[in-house]
Amino acid sequence: MPEPVLGILTLYLNEAKQLEEKSVYQRMITQGKRIGLDVFVFTPMDVHSSKELIHALVYDPQTGKWSRKWRNFPQMIYDRCRIQRSARFQQLLRFRSKYNHLTFLNRPLRNKWTIHQTFSQKGRFRQHLPETLLYHSSDDLLRMLKRSPVIYIKPASGTGGRGILRIEKLKDPRGMFDIQGRRQDRRIITPRKVSLSRLSSIVRQWCIGGRFLVQQGIPLRLPGGRFHDYRMLVQKNGQGKWEMTGMAGRIGAARSVTSNLHGGGHAVRAEKLLRDWLGSAEKADKAMKASEKLGLEAAAFLEDSFGALCELALDLAIDHEGRIYVLEVNPKPAREVFARSGDSETYRKALLRPLEYALWINKNKGISPPASVKIED
Repeated sequence: MPEPVLGILTLYLNEAKQLEEKSVYQRMITQGKRIGLDVFVFTPMDVHSSKELIHALVYDPQTGKWSRKWRNFPQMIYDRCRIQRSARFQQLLRFRSKYNHLTFLNRPLRNKWTIHQTFSQKGRFRQHLPETLLYHSSDDLLRMLKRSPVIYIKPASGTGGRGILRIEKLKDPRGMFDIQGRRQDRRIITPRKVSLSRLSSIVRQWCIGGRFLVQQGIPLRLPGGRFHDYRMLVQKNGQGKWEMTGMAGRIGAARSVTSNLHGGGHAVRAEKLLRDWLGSAEKADKAMKASEKLGLEAAAFLEDSFGALCELALDLAIDHEGRIYVLEVNPKPAREVFARSGDSETYRKALLRPLEYALWINKNKGISPPASVKIED
């Protein structure tokens, strides 16, 4: 009996057909062979639509080499495509529309504002959301500054810490504000002090050409001055149920307002970072368990709201009192945070779980994934 086939759908980074996560796919293809799953990689550019064939990228674990082969459409598709401003992304949108009938392990989520509004519908999640407004004018900026001494301006569709401003109201009789952040190319903006009128002008210019959120800042500065947060990964397992795979701490680079690894941050074990931050192992354990429960319920709720998901990363802020806030969710998560924190077993599991879930889907085709998490309102 032939092995079930999983196609990993991705995008080239450039016209030279460079792949972003090639080493990750290499490991997944190798693990797939071990568990009886045939895995290949392709992009919308590789599809010959008239012949219904794919000029796929295949990897041979025995030789350690990549090659191209013409393949039939896979039985299942694991979509790893992240938003990019390119013709390649437009090609992806056309592919998703044309082949919408195929079995996708996961579907795209909406932008941060829509997700925030969706979470806000339920009291269970509302209590874990930083106060957030969609920026229309300086009125939104002023309204949030009255409620919170620290706020963030972030793009509604951005990833990787790009295009984020952090604004802090200073204890200064002149009413000055400290402003710092990262440009779209991730370059750090030199911190500076500005007046309210100058701040309004800067934010207005910053938000031209896109949709931006104004969000309450959670106190996350460590004693050394760096910012931190937590990345939690929840995934469907080999029984089709949501499970927490792992959680890691992220500490931002010096002078950075975000903790993203791409922006120079580094990863640490969540348990240790939480213990140091909250002051005891008992408080850290309580926060970990509450975070896990929240993550599983959030994944089930978003899947009900937007369609099939097989994994979800939640970026969490936990304040000094142990209150948990969902800063962001990502349906196409990188998992390098676990490798970089030294948690190789969780990293291995994070690569394996989508493959095990694909086998479960193949075996139970036509059966809806079981409701595994009860959400309290």
